Amino acid sequence: MGRGRTEIKRIENPIQRQSTFYKRRDGLFKKARELSVLCDADLLLLLFSSSGKLYQYHSPSVASAKELIERYEVATQTQIRGDRRLERNAEMEMVEKLCDSLERELRFMKVDEGQQYSLPDLGLLEHNLETAIGKVRVEMDRKIGAQIHKLETMV
Repeated sequence: MGRGRTEIKRIENPIQRQSTFYKRRDGLFKKARELSVLCDADLLLLLFSSSGKLYQYHSPSVASAKELIERYEVATQTQIRGDRRLERNAEMEMVEKLCDSLERELRFMKVDEGQQYSLPDLGLLEHNLETAIGKVRVEMDRKIGAQIHKLETMV
């Protein structure tokens, strides 16, 4: 007498679901081991439980899961693992350039007497200062206007 066919649907009882998960996980890992040995295949099995815990199996002939992932990336010419070091290095370069630029601009704004400035540099500095003075004047006019309005309403 054979087993009855089970309907494939989510198990509602959490205790029964967890028990079934562990039994089936062990069966799946056993099948993976058998396939690896019988067929001399390199394989990687990654399994995440509903709680997020990672279970993995890789062929004994392979040193690590990372090695198999790298082989997969080469074979398929795709990248699974984003190289965060490259991203971080690019971001750090961008931040360093920004810092250098800001430091240069700050030194430029101080007008160091020992520094030799070209005429275009001095023209740019003058323009920046005039712009800043304009902004200060606009803000002063706004505040004075607000004070005048406040005094007029008091009378």
